[in-house]
Amino acid sequence: MDKRLRWFEAVADCEQRGEPYVLVTIVGVAGSVPREPSSKMVVTGEHTFDTIGGGHLEYLVTARAREQLAAARYETQLEHFPLGASLGQCCGGSVSVLLEGQRGSDARLVVFGAGHVAQALMSIMGQLPWQVTWVDSRADSFPAELPVNVRRHHTDDPVGDVAELCANAHVLILTHNHQLDYDLCRALLNSGSARSVGLIGSQTKAERFRQRLTHRGYSEAQIESIRCPVGRSDIPGKRPMEVAVSISAELLSLAAINAPRETRRGVSWPALRDLMQKNEPLTTESDSPVEAK
Repeated sequence: MDKRLRWFEAVADCEQRGEPYVLVTIVGVAGSVPREPSSKMVVTGEHTFDTIGGGHLEYLVTARAREQLAAARYETQLEHFPLGASLGQCCGGSVSVLLEGQRGSDARLVVFGAGHVAQALMSIMGQLPWQVTWVDSRADSFPAELPVNVRRHHTDDPVGDVAELCANAHVLILTHNHQLDYDLCRALLNSGSARSVGLIGSQTKAERFRQRLTHRGYSEAQIESIRCPVGRSDIPGKRPMEVAVSISAELLSLAAINAPRETRRGVSWPALRDLMQKNEPLTTESDSPVEAK
C-alpha cells in the first residue's frame, strides 16, 4: 500500500483488499487545536494515512486504534482529549475524536487452475473484499495484471502446497487436468483444514470421483463436503462468465453463514450525550461564549 495516500484513498484501498482499518475523525473541538472538525486519518495495523494534527494526540489516537485492531474489536468509539500538559501539547484546547473500526474481510479463497472460468472469476473477486491466492503450474496462464487482492502462486507442486495454502480458506478446484483435480481433492480431505471445497465438473465427473474416493476409504461425510458440480444450480449458463457468476454467488452464500451478527451497532446515545457535554462551551452570566478549558 502506498503510504502517501489521502484518507479517502486509503479507505478505498483497504476496502478493496479487505484489510481491517480504523477511520479516525475529529468531531468536536474547543479552544486552540491543531486541526478542525471533519479532519480525518486512517490507521491500519502497520501504517497511517493523512493526519489529525500530529504530535502526541495523533500518537495516542493511533495507539488506541491499533489496540482496537489487535483485539479484533471493530466498533465505534468516542474519545475526548484535553490538549494540556498530559499530552505534551500546549494548544490549551480539547479534541473529541470518533474511531470507527472496520473489520475488512477475513474471507480467503484459494483457486487452483488459471483457465477461462478462473480468469472470469478473478474479474468478479477483484471487486470483492476477499484475499485470493491463484495457483497454477503454468506461469504463462496468469494474466499480466491482477486485481490488488489477488496473489499469484506459481508452483510445480500444487498438491504438495495444499496444506500450507488452504488452511481456513475456501478452495476452488478449476484445473485443466482431471487427475490433478482428484489428487487435490485427496490432499484437501487429508488436511481437513479448508473451510469449503468446490470442484468444477459434471454430475458424471462427480459420481466417478465419489466412487474413487470411496474406494480409497474416505467417509461419505468427507466426500459430500466437496461440492461438485460447483456453483449455484439456479444460475444457468455454461459460458465462463456465467459459470463464474454462479460460483461467486455460492461463495458469498457460504461466507455469509459464518458472518458475525451484531445487535448493537454504532455509538450509543449515552456516549453521544456525554461527548456533547464535554464539548459544550462555557458561558458567562451575559451568555457570551468562553472557550472551554
